[in-house]
Amino acid sequence: MMQVHTDISQLPAFRNAVITIGTFDGVHLGHRQIIDHLRSTAAGIDGESVIITFHPHPRVVVGSTQRMDLLTTMYERITLLGEQGVDHLVIIPFTEAFAAMPAAEYVEKFLVDHFHPKVLIIGYDHRFGKGRLGDYHLLEDLSARFGYAVREIPEQLLHESAVSSTRIRERLRSGDIAEANAGLGYPYFLEGTVVHGDQRGRTIGFPTANLQMNEPDKLVPADGVYVVSASLTGTDGVVMQLNGMMNIGLRPTVDGKRRSIEVNLFHFDADIYGSTMRVWFHHRLRDEKRFDSLDALKDQLAEDGRKARELLGL
Repeated sequence: MMQVHTDISQLPAFRNAVITIGTFDGVHLGHRQIIDHLRSTAAGIDGESVIITFHPHPRVVVGSTQRMDLLTTMYERITLLGEQGVDHLVIIPFTEAFAAMPAAEYVEKFLVDHFHPKVLIIGYDHRFGKGRLGDYHLLEDLSARFGYAVREIPEQLLHESAVSSTRIRERLRSGDIAEANAGLGYPYFLEGTVVHGDQRGRTIGFPTANLQMNEPDKLVPADGVYVVSASLTGTDGVVMQLNGMMNIGLRPTVDGKRRSIEVNLFHFDADIYGSTMRVWFHHRLRDEKRFDSLDALKDQLAEDGRKARELLGL
């Protein structure tokens, strides 16, 4: 089981530490190529695999953005990385002071003093330290002095997968769930709390659960209607697995003024306010649109439901 460390002053003595560094947002197929290389290298020298990651996302601290559209929250990232068989995950608070550390000092005072690496594995484009001046060549120049080896993930290997967190975000923002899921290697998901809505869906025979996101920085895909499955954890702790369809958007037919996330669960109608719901995206059915009447909307929802059940094999 992967050990998670949040206090750099309390790290264990890693055995022949094989280390890689990154945010690993999404833990997608490109990341998994790096992790596979990390684990196989560690196994080859009777070592332990160690991932160093950062929170919050470095771009929030040193970039021009005040927030990131994250593919995974830190909790989700921990779970996904644990499923990959990594031995240790170290979460480093990313601050302005940390970002301002000169690159050579970063290697000696951060990496060597705290982690005592046997092997460092980094992407061809990895940068670190003040002004992002540190790179593979600096690590290699200092390797003899500090007694570690450096392995570079070549550009060709990463580009062959054509997967990046940025590309997956772009696909989700455009509603291309199929391509996003293909890059992730699993269905994209959101998690939130079921809250009260206006209950208008109930009046036309399609009751919905309104989802309030638990993590405001998590990326919500483009407006539209999606085929989903859901895991519903009630206030009593009981977990149910369900299927349904989701609408993201302003609900223009009923003059919605605020973007909402609503899930219509098939064969289910119960009081679930306060419950936690995780929703996995499988297919995108259509854009959100305005209908001339509630009857026209009802007819379209019935057709959406038919298509969704067919796609889910129900």
